[in-house]
Amino acid sequence: MGRAFGFLSLILGLGIGMYIYSRQLQSTTNPATGAAATPQATINLTGVKTDLMSIAQTERRYFATEGKYGTLDEMIESHYLSVARQRPPYSYEVQIGSSGFRVVATRAGDDKSGSPAQISVDENLEFQTTE
Repeated sequence: MGRAFGFLSLILGLGIGMYIYSRQLQSTTNPATGAAATPQATINLTGVKTDLMSIAQTERRYFATEGKYGTLDEMIESHYLSVARQRPPYSYEVQIGSSGFRVVATRAGDDKSGSPAQISVDENLEFQTTE
């Protein structure tokens, strides 16, 4: 009885592990094309998202202290921000509106790695992608 229970536990554990692995594998593919993203593209995309979040949080802090939203150049010049203006193949810009802002990373050139053409984050720290 004890061996049968142990064997069933092993099979159940392997099944759960395979399910988790398959879900993680799906997250590394481009949903539009189904093509697997390269490891380098995944690393770049993670770095770009981190940079966008950092810029957006700095924009919120800049607004709290200066009373207005600032451009990317203003935040860099006033030492609020130390992020580079680009992470190849993406370049960054800040779009300021009357009621908020949007930080946009735009991919240059034709990229076959499955990376989105544009990634943005708004004042609510919500990401949006454009293929």
